[in-house]
Amino acid sequence: MVYFVGLVGLLLILTAEARVGISSESSFCTESRECLLYDLVCKNDDYEVRHYDSVKWVSTDEESYFMDKATYTAFRRLFKYITGSNEAGVNIDMTAPVTVKIEEKKKMWASSVFTISFLLPSDYQMIHPQPTDDKVYFTETPDMKVYVRSYGGWMMSLTSSVNSMLLKRQLDNVQATYNKDYHYAVGYDSPMKILNRHNEVWYMVEGEPVCPTS
Repeated sequence: MVYFVGLVGLLLILTAEARVGISSESSFCTESRECLLYDLVCKNDDYEVRHYDSVKWVSTDEESYFMDKATYTAFRRLFKYITGSNEAGVNIDMTAPVTVKIEEKKKMWASSVFTISFLLPSDYQMIHPQPTDDKVYFTETPDMKVYVRSYGGWMMSLTSSVNSMLLKRQLDNVQATYNKDYHYAVGYDSPMKILNRHNEVWYMVEGEPVCPTS
């Protein structure tokens, strides 16, 4: 029985590590040791469909009129957590990507709550130190398929909005079904990186994904 429990635990750990893996397995994770990995379902000139296993993140919410201001404040809060502001006092490696969950139904001239998340490294997927800041908490994304549009440059309110609009238009053109309540702005690079930056927009697939031939 003890052997069985230990085997199950080992399998769980291996599963977590399999999807939070070495960054060299991804062409756009260049600054962190580990990155969120995925299986490519299909791809065309406009977007791609990816499958992600369930993984855990450390997250915080920030209310603002603009994504840029919310991200700046929330990033600093989460960075404190991974650099020792946790009950174990440990430093946790930075990973990629950083995600920003954005509500779709934001009213004109109204503030919105943005949820910013750091991916937990494989060593901390199963057990993670509790934060000392009560605004920091843990989330888990489900096993999911996502529609993805990639773009370069800097992930800002304007570029994120434009690319989310373009992806929605492409998905609507092929009558794809997706969650229209929110989407994710996804960044892979630190502010210090100037060239070859990589950003994404994610919409959650509902039903069977649509990926027509280009």
